[in-house]
Amino acid sequence: MNGVAVNVAAVLVGTAVGLLFGKLIPERFRTTVVSGVGLFTIAIGLKMTIATESPLLLAGSLVVGAVIGESLRLEHRLERFGAALKDAAKRVPWLAAEANGESGGHRMVEGFVTASLLYCVGAMTVLGSLQSGMGDPTLLYIKSLLDGTMAIPFATMFGVGVGFSIIPIAAIQGSLALAAHSVEPYMTASVIRELSAAGGALIAGIGLDLLGIKRLPIGNLLPAVVVAGVLAWFFA
Repeated sequence: MNGVAVNVAAVLVGTAVGLLFGKLIPERFRTTVVSGVGLFTIAIGLKMTIATESPLLLAGSLVVGAVIGESLRLEHRLERFGAALKDAAKRVPWLAAEANGESGGHRMVEGFVTASLLYCVGAMTVLGSLQSGMGDPTLLYIKSLLDGTMAIPFATMFGVGVGFSIIPIAAIQGSLALAAHSVEPYMTASVIRELSAAGGALIAGIGLDLLGIKRLPIGNLLPAVVVAGVLAWFFA
């Protein structure tokens, strides 16, 4: 579990640095930073998505995932979760000002979902966690460096919500590491590829929101990632 612990610590450090220096950046610079991060988010999302070898599977995953998400009202539940995170942050002295500056928990949820998708969906997450569970955390160490670096600009823009992404990081990577020998046969190349493709589509959607083009109900689309993995196992 050393690789998972290092990944969590790296994200926390990167978030802390982003929060600290974000307050020192004038508003006009922060606006430009948002545009840059928005473009980066779309670019990395599209890069992940075009790796799919089954566009129909990707489309089906997004449609089925949307139906499941809407039925479960995941977007609404995420907003409530964001409000709870906001209330929790207010109780921490050095986070109180940051939390009070947000409205309705939306910005915190946006940061939480964006960071969680970036950090938990992809080949490095799956392969790194499995290798770590088998005694070789090297890939997760490399991922930790990348994640910690990305956390800085994201925390500057989204705030403390980015830091709360350590919850799914610890849960998902920790579970994969602990169950490495059991789940490895199911994590085929096609499953990992289609998981990443579906996650990339959602990440690109978040980029559209950051650029003010269109806000999509990303929360209600989250089941598409799981659906993509299941369909890839059976059909890809």
